[in-house]
Amino acid sequence: MSAAPHKAIATVWRMESTRLIGGLMRLVRDLSLAEDLAQDALVAALEQWPQGGVPDNPGAWLMAAAKHRAIDRLRRNDMAQRKHEQLGVEQELHELLQAPDGEQLDDSVGDDVLRLIFIACHPVLSSEARAALTLRLIAGLTTDEIARAFLQPEPTIAQRIVRAKRMLTNAHVPFEVPPAAELAQRLSSVLGVIYLIFNEGYAATAGDDLMRPQLCEEAMRLGRILVALMPREAEAQGLLALMEIQASRAVARVDANGEPILLLQQDRARWNQLLIRRGLAALARTEELGGGAGFYALQAAIAACHARARAAADTDWLRIAALYGALAQVAPSPVIELNRAVAVSMAFGPAAGLVIADALQHEASLANYHLLPSVRGDLLARLDRRGEAAAEFRRAAALTRNVREQALLQRRAAECLERRTTDG
Repeated sequence: MSAAPHKAIATVWRMESTRLIGGLMRLVRDLSLAEDLAQDALVAALEQWPQGGVPDNPGAWLMAAAKHRAIDRLRRNDMAQRKHEQLGVEQELHELLQAPDGEQLDDSVGDDVLRLIFIACHPVLSSEARAALTLRLIAGLTTDEIARAFLQPEPTIAQRIVRAKRMLTNAHVPFEVPPAAELAQRLSSVLGVIYLIFNEGYAATAGDDLMRPQLCEEAMRLGRILVALMPREAEAQGLLALMEIQASRAVARVDANGEPILLLQQDRARWNQLLIRRGLAALARTEELGGGAGFYALQAAIAACHARARAAADTDWLRIAALYGALAQVAPSPVIELNRAVAVSMAFGPAAGLVIADALQHEASLANYHLLPSVRGDLLARLDRRGEAAAEFRRAAALTRNVREQALLQRRAAECLERRTTDG
């Protein structure tokens, strides 16, 4: 097969696999079977599309192929061993094959992907297992990417995902929208998953590109659906506000060659004002609902400080530092503390920020986190300790798996050494 069909199929799969699995899960009520059927459909596409071309509606084609394979599997089962509900599923599949494959069944969530998130965030699973499983299913992240997002070893995440699937199967969790009371109980996990999907899109763990825009778009789409579903939930509004404002900078974050542009160096005229207005409106609704001190609302307020500054020099770093202090009280974590170090350095000088960053050097969860040496490198450079800064930038480059970030960090290390030589 030539590279072009391979690339086209890979692109379609990234765009359609989550909806495909969600739709199949709705039909067969079995997560592992839904994933198997989706993979069968992918194999069929790999066999047929190179000769016949990519269909006009590739998602519908994949769903039709998966449905046919579902019926084939059910027919292969011994009739005497079939359960009554399996026969019902076969009848449902036959009926759906007569309808357009893009047609959705009515439900209170109105979106198979969002419903799949709520199912995967079932209380039978631990919060860590819910997030890992949903990131694998919804965002299509690899176990390595999820492990880095959680600052956990990859085998730990792989085992967590396998156990989560097994637990859902053993608990006979129905593929249905939970009652309203349970929706609220699962909201925290659902928000956390959408947040991680957006973060992976905004700053890709690995690969040739700084961002994965399709993940940002999917996270915002899910966030908007969630807010429509639960308009009185302040944290849902807060997360949407955060994502909209952060996404407003997307175009300005990279140059024409795809190289990263740091926040303070970005052309703010290129920031998307529509997304900023949407984000600020969602933040206002959050505050009206009394959720201004929530985890996502505080981060949205920080993003809003940047969005409101017409130039980098106008940024209210004192307020940002205070907001990070409040965030550290709400959800203390080494990563938030590292971000606070940056804000404090901008408000009170690099030496003050370095004190906070240095205190994190022995934090086990940050041992392989490239942003710790990256931040320390920046602070050391601002203190004219350029040899130490170069070493930190090189260490950060060795830790990141993103090609664009590696190049930026290596370039900053080289610049530090050049400046040291010139100054010397």
